[in-house]
Amino acid sequence: MAARGPAVAALVFNAFTWGISWWPLRQMEGLGLHPLWLTALTFLLVVSLLLVARPAALGEVLRTPTLSVLVLASGTTNACFNWSVTIGDVVRVVLLFYLMPLWAVLLARPLLGERIGWRAAVRVAMALAGAVVVLWPADGRLASLTERLGLPEALALLGGFSFALNNVMLRREAHRSEPARALAMFIGGAVVSGVLAMALWQAGRVPALPAPAAGWMIGLVLLAAWYLVSNLALQFGAARLAAHTTAVVMITEVFFASASAVALGAGTLTLRTAVGGALIVGAAALAAWQRD
Repeated sequence: MAARGPAVAALVFNAFTWGISWWPLRQMEGLGLHPLWLTALTFLLVVSLLLVARPAALGEVLRTPTLSVLVLASGTTNACFNWSVTIGDVVRVVLLFYLMPLWAVLLARPLLGERIGWRAAVRVAMALAGAVVVLWPADGRLASLTERLGLPEALALLGGFSFALNNVMLRREAHRSEPARALAMFIGGAVVSGVLAMALWQAGRVPALPAPAAGWMIGLVLLAAWYLVSNLALQFGAARLAAHTTAVVMITEVFFASASAVALGAGTLTLRTAVGGALIVGAAALAAWQRD
């Protein structure tokens, strides 16, 4: 139990970090820094720090092909999540992102050999029902569903799947050194967001990097330090707990994000969203108590 407690606490800290991260992301966007550029630069800074502190970790990452999956999963997670909470309704985005326990159940079977029992199937059904309720159009017409599934929602769904893959891979690669796992995650955050930002900038969909200014540069350094501690906490916890347990603990982000967003006017909690959210959170909570 003593070993389990710190792991759970580390995951709750990470959930708190990402639950309220929408606020600094929006503040930085107000200074002219798009969330994709911000994510790329923040993670690039952390990668530089890790390489100075643990240079041998790069060799381990390069020698371990399976860590490339962690690179892609972490990078996609951070790019999608940061972008979606900056431009969308935070409550809806976070609820859809936290279909992650559903994806974790499905991914744990082929990657970890964890079987899917009937209880897990029930939780999957609950989570899917919750997503349908959250996304279902007010006019009840199926044809209007695409109007409810905009860019923020699509990013949230993809980010949630990637986050589940990230956590499953952390569990699968728990025997690797912590510096190597951390470096792989941060390289992913820098590369995926950077490549995406560059491509969308060339296409005219993302503004260019703003001119150097003390405001956003100081914010960048502070965010890099915060993200470093938070992501180290994530890999510490996820490497020591079962994949479905990690998914359940991380669901606390829904409460951190929803409470802060509603209080500060960045999200709304309608009856439909509350019902759908209850199904999604309920499915995750069941995973904490049930054995498959």
